[in-house]
Amino acid sequence: MPYTSANGYMFSLFNKDCEIGIRFSKEVQEKYIKEFDSSIYKSYGAVMKGYVLIPESMLKDLDNVSHYLNESYDYVMSLEPK
Repeated sequence: MPYTSANGYMFSLFNKDCEIGIRFSKEVQEKYIKEFDSSIYKSYGAVMKGYVLIPESMLKDLDNVSHYLNESYDYVMSLEPK
């Protein structure tokens, strides 16, 4: 399962269905689920709390996706290191 991590936390990952999940704070997660018309991310049948499923339609604009990855990175770097 490929993933990115920083500060001891995963902040993005792929599941076996080739879906991408990106981690955000609870408030931002709720905002993006509505904005992206998406849902909570699931991986191998488990609900990944804090992760938003990135819709396939968003992958057409990789610069935009990189913005969200950077935002997620900043979020995990603001957490207490593990």
